[in-house]
Amino acid sequence: MKSLFIIAFFLSGFTAAFAQKKTVAQIKLELEKATNAPLYVKDVLKKKFVIDTIVIRSTSRFVGLPDSLSYHGKVGKVYGPYNNGKTLVQILAKAPAAFNHPGQIFLDTAVFSKRFADSLATNIMTRIKQGTASFEDMAQTYSMGGEAATKGDLGWMSVGSLMPQIEQALAQCKKGDMFKIWTANGVHIIRKLDDSKEDNGFALLMRVFL
Repeated sequence: MKSLFIIAFFLSGFTAAFAQKKTVAQIKLELEKATNAPLYVKDVLKKKFVIDTIVIRSTSRFVGLPDSLSYHGKVGKVYGPYNNGKTLVQILAKAPAAFNHPGQIFLDTAVFSKRFADSLATNIMTRIKQGTASFEDMAQTYSMGGEAATKGDLGWMSVGSLMPQIEQALAQCKKGDMFKIWTANGVHIIRKLDDSKEDNGFALLMRVFL
């Protein structure tokens, strides 16, 4: 009986040592093949992991690596290692969300008086409608937000990420429409650049700590 216990102890130690010798490439491959990746990490790899829900707010401007992987990555694929070889990231699932594609020219009332900003906004919109200036040129010349560098293009943004009054107006517009919205920060000239669409809006990411 004692000899059986010694053999069992030796085998369990050998199994643990073998598991520890798995290369990162092997771990990634096995994770991608696993039918239940979190359970595999917990019971087989004996590693710590965290599952995060990522909300994708923009399809062109990402806050960090999790945002970028959530949008561009493939479900089931394992990426990394990151953090000096200490972390793997696997995309467990994705879900769609609605996205708007607005353009903006922003006039900051911390710089301009409200009266001047309103007059300038009206003049800008008139010039665009008459065809004497383009929305893109006016954004580069006058917009006081970061979108000046993109000629007013804010990119595709998930519904819920813009100010409510802007989203409400966008929902009532068709492609090409332009309108003016006042907020506490100033006046926003908004153009609906495309019809709304569905795209990758949410993702479940599992971080595995090696």
